[in-house]
Amino acid sequence: MRPRRDFHSKLPTNHFDHDGDRKSFRNPVRSFFWLVLRFAMAGQSRKWMILVATIWIQAFTGTNFDFSAYSSKLKSVLGISQVELNYLAVASDMGKLFGWSSGFALMYFPLSAVLFMAAFMGFVGYGVQWLVITGIISLPYILVFFLCLLAGCSICWFNTVCFVLCIRNFPVNRALALSLTVSFNGVSAALYTLAADAINSSSSSLYLLLNALLPLLVSLAALIPILRQPSLEPQTIEVVRSDSIMFLLLNVLAVFTGVYLLVFGSNTYSTTISRLLFAGAIFLLVFPLCIPGVVYARKWFHYTVHSSFRLENSSFLLVDDDDLELHKQLVSREASYEEDNLLSKGFAYEMTRKMCSGCCNWCCDKMIGKDQLAILGEEHPAGLLVRRLDFWLYYLAYFCGGTIGLVYSNNLGQIAQSLGESSNTTTLVTLYSSFSFFGRLLSAAPDYIRTKLYFARTGSLTIALLPTPVAFFLLAASGSSVALRVGTALIGWSSGFIFAAAVSITSDLFGPNSVGVNHNILITNIPIGSLIYGLLAALVYDANIGSGLTGGDTESAVCMGRRCYFLTFLVWGCLSVVGLISSLLLFLRTKHAYDAFERNRELAEASQVTFTE
Repeated sequence: MRPRRDFHSKLPTNHFDHDGDRKSFRNPVRSFFWLVLRFAMAGQSRKWMILVATIWIQAFTGTNFDFSAYSSKLKSVLGISQVELNYLAVASDMGKLFGWSSGFALMYFPLSAVLFMAAFMGFVGYGVQWLVITGIISLPYILVFFLCLLAGCSICWFNTVCFVLCIRNFPVNRALALSLTVSFNGVSAALYTLAADAINSSSSSLYLLLNALLPLLVSLAALIPILRQPSLEPQTIEVVRSDSIMFLLLNVLAVFTGVYLLVFGSNTYSTTISRLLFAGAIFLLVFPLCIPGVVYARKWFHYTVHSSFRLENSSFLLVDDDDLELHKQLVSREASYEEDNLLSKGFAYEMTRKMCSGCCNWCCDKMIGKDQLAILGEEHPAGLLVRRLDFWLYYLAYFCGGTIGLVYSNNLGQIAQSLGESSNTTTLVTLYSSFSFFGRLLSAAPDYIRTKLYFARTGSLTIALLPTPVAFFLLAASGSSVALRVGTALIGWSSGFIFAAAVSITSDLFGPNSVGVNHNILITNIPIGSLIYGLLAALVYDANIGSGLTGGDTESAVCMGRRCYFLTFLVWGCLSVVGLISSLLLFLRTKHAYDAFERNRELAEASQVTFTE
């Protein structure tokens, strides 16, 4: 077997002339395509194939986001009230409570087996619901509830598989890999809308059939890259720099994909045009497969043409050279680093007291100065996690931010119907989905601009929560079509950012090795919030049915007018302000740890420069 360390040894010898000291390609074009074919699934390129496969899985498994597209039909078929419909949405979100089961399964089964277990759960959960909504079979309400629970559990299992794939194959750039792949979970509703319009735009029940089949088909397509995972190798400086460029290209392509889905997925077209648009969306998802070819084409060009292009002086770096060594220092938690953090903590605490001088010093002592994190990346087992104030501030910020946005999307069908916008429900679902995608994608901004402007992730979480109360108060103040669209876009962007940033923040604050367990503990707030917020919305909705369209059946009555959700929007807006305050306190408590991390990175960089000189 040839050694893999020398790139020249990988090139086919029959493509070189041997009549001179200097070798040249006889057929450069044929050599280029030969390299792309040979190395498309070899070495470092395999991890990019896995990343693309993870993008596919995420893009087609956010099936809970299209609930609004068929919820009204499901309510009518089952003959249930708004409160009972809310319980079905809660059942879907309750799958988060069983997130630990996916990690338990990974201890005994290979990753590919867990992937297909998730696909099978979704196939049964959504497939049987489709049989019910189309009238093929009839089931009691309690069984439909458990079908929703099974379908929701499948989403959590899919997410766990994707998280593990990203962390295994991109240990240094895991934050970038996670934010990119999780972003595509936000476009699921837009993709399913295009797919449904391409088949039959008048059938809302079609969404359930697509929810059952597409994740299974995508799992089959992703199987080969997952089975051919590369072995873990040391991350050299050259690999890190190359990864930075690849992530830039993928994010540019992701932005283009999001714009495409937002522009073309928000309107209704004929069946023929819808099929063309859906084919275009599939092409944009398949196109990243060219990334491995680009990687090796660049090497081919470098070694053949001897380009003078270098990356050493580039000002754009997603991960600096010395971050690798710094990462090792953080994991080992050296004593010198801990001492530096104590000094940083004291400085940050004094600055915080000055900020609070006009308020209450006691509040600052209790909420800001007590039991602050000393270092980022310190592992927190579950017992320690639930005893930390930082975790509960984080939990409350998520509970009163991203979770409210998710509950809003679950009720979007009834909200649109009550405001006379039922014909635009799919447009609103696509709008929420697209802006959720952009929010998720933007969550990686701190990693992209870190060499120019360093900003703590918890600070970006606070900024991301700002649009949520603004949107809810806008919806309460106006029932116009424009306000509904603007509010939906703002809530989608805010909640999408929170969903994507949460994994990296959990890793930063409570340890990367414990992120699987700790993040599943964090997202237990989703089913709790779905129950409480959804029940509130349902009770207010049912209480205002009075002059609505009852049709003789009070169980499946429809409420019309602004009053149906006016009080709900006010309460949700006030609760999102609580989440904003909680995230601000979390930022003030953790800022010193992020600042110390950045100072150590700069010191490591300076010492490296001194050493080379």
